[in-house]
Amino acid sequence: QVQLVESGGGSVQAGGSLRLSCAASAYVGSTYCMGWFRQAPGKEREGVAAVDNDGRTVIKYADSVKGRFTISQDNAKNTLYLQMNSLKPEDTAMYYCAAIGLYDCYLGSWVTGEGADYWGQGTQVTVSS
Repeated sequence: QVQLVESGGGSVQAGGSLRLSCAASAYVGSTYCMGWFRQAPGKEREGVAAVDNDGRTVIKYADSVKGRFTISQDNAKNTLYLQMNSLKPEDTAMYYCAAIGLYDCYLGSWVTGEGADYWGQGTQVTVSS
């Protein structure tokens, strides 16, 4: 059983930056991609970004974060990152990382959380205007 632990959330003003980390207790395996999700109060969970199992190939960014967020992965450290720049109040949410089966990664259904076998506990990001 792999455990995922997010960190790096906090409160920032609009235009600021944060870097989220997701540390895995072990290598999740080559049959998973890794993704970041977020959920704001009263809203559905949203897939933010995902990276392929090579840790380098970005599968997709949500349109709302393109050009501002960067997903990356350090396979040697079993750690996933999300660099968030030019933050906006609408980015305020609980952010989660997850390990997602490759089928759903490539199909695109990962954006709803489909195929995610492992989830972290989340880290809160609050952006004030």
